[in-house]
Amino acid sequence: MSGKNVFSEGFLWGGAVAANQVEGGWNQGGKGLSVADMATYKKNVDVKDYDAHMAITSEFIAEGMKDESDAIYPKRRGIDFYHRYAEDIALFGEMGMKALRISIAWSRLFPTGEEETPNMEGVQFYINVFEEMKKHNIEPIVTLSHYEMPLALAVKNNGWADRKVIDHFVRFSKVCFEQFKPYVKYWLTFNEIDSIFRHPFTTAGIIPDKCPEGKEREVIYQALHHQFVASAIATRDCHEIIPGSQMGCMLTKLTTYPNTCHPKDVEKTLLKNLENLSYADVQVFGEYPSLTKKLWELEGIHIDIQPQDLGIMQQHTVDFVSFSYYMSLTESARDDLEITAGNTILGVKNPYLLSTDWGWQIDPLGLKISLLELYDRYKKPLMIVENGMGAKDEVVDGQIHDPYRIEYFKAHFEQMKAAIELGVDLIGYTSWGAIDLISAGTSQMSKRYGFIYVDQDDEGNGTLERMKKDSFYWYQNIIKTNGSTL
Repeated sequence: MSGKNVFSEGFLWGGAVAANQVEGGWNQGGKGLSVADMATYKKNVDVKDYDAHMAITSEFIAEGMKDESDAIYPKRRGIDFYHRYAEDIALFGEMGMKALRISIAWSRLFPTGEEETPNMEGVQFYINVFEEMKKHNIEPIVTLSHYEMPLALAVKNNGWADRKVIDHFVRFSKVCFEQFKPYVKYWLTFNEIDSIFRHPFTTAGIIPDKCPEGKEREVIYQALHHQFVASAIATRDCHEIIPGSQMGCMLTKLTTYPNTCHPKDVEKTLLKNLENLSYADVQVFGEYPSLTKKLWELEGIHIDIQPQDLGIMQQHTVDFVSFSYYMSLTESARDDLEITAGNTILGVKNPYLLSTDWGWQIDPLGLKISLLELYDRYKKPLMIVENGMGAKDEVVDGQIHDPYRIEYFKAHFEQMKAAIELGVDLIGYTSWGAIDLISAGTSQMSKRYGFIYVDQDDEGNGTLERMKKDSFYWYQNIIKTNGSTL
């Protein structure tokens, strides 16, 4: 290995957040309800029981729409980034961040999703955010759809199951390109598009009791197809409206190993990894993998594909591949092995790895493996847009000592460096999250990811004061030296 620094001069070191997990202001500035505003904190539910945490019914939604408080809905309050964005961005600037990944709350621009023209107060909010980022020389990386579609489209259309939602999304995305053109070069269409099977309501506004009985998987595949078409159209529009812009896809990288070298374990693992990669395959190669089409045939799944769809998907593929990576899993043909949690998924526990407080297994080498696999497969620039560990941080005498977080990042950065040395074109890294926020799966605040501590508990009590953790200063130095101090 060479001694010289391998990170490119313009490497995008940064952090990531999502509107629904930080903004708050859920009923301010003309914003409409989003699917995230229905997410509740379930204190007495096991953190590994994702099905229970993310369960949704039409009856529950009806009750939630009547409830005008944020008492049991943490994502309605977030960490009040809506009012504190300037303070937070200044802290990111102090850290030296080159990039910040954020998302646009669709219902802040189009409250029901069906409006013909945008809510300009919402547009102005994001212009203000981008202006602050510009002051601190922070490059925005913007996700158009990050688990926050307008609730009205879920209730009226069963979300992305209805083809009409393509037009609503295209209208929304065009407004984003037109209004934010002076500020944003890097875009992503759908956050973790593959997650539609793990939490269809959160990802695509699909309400299970609105699906024909026994047809939920078919409905999800149909909704996914609509998202692929919308992603291709948005990619086309982005390139046309913003010359030199870059559009990426975004995958949950669920790297899985065989639990043993038994051929049945190897086969199950291969199928799981191919399924995980298939979502990026469509957006990079512009067509469905033959194995996916065969799966539909074997399962009797019919997808309504309009004549123009495949041509649009083929013509407008993404410029780069972005992904989240938190942990790896193992797969086994046996059903009597210990199961552990991951990113809204469960897998067989790997005896060779340590785990976080939430059971996610820590596997830095798995990040290098993922980078090599993705770059070899797609031959496009890569961006890691989520990576980090949720932990229980403690404030002691006004300080937060988090050596476990520093150790986690250091180990992962070293594997990024090793992948680059082997030829991987890695252009950026945005940790999850830049600041403590409401967790996606369990709506907890106590599952802390940030370099900056936010004084708020799971029930929403606290001053919201921001405090720098030890990891803040450590990451500040990594960015300042462009990773050479590793």
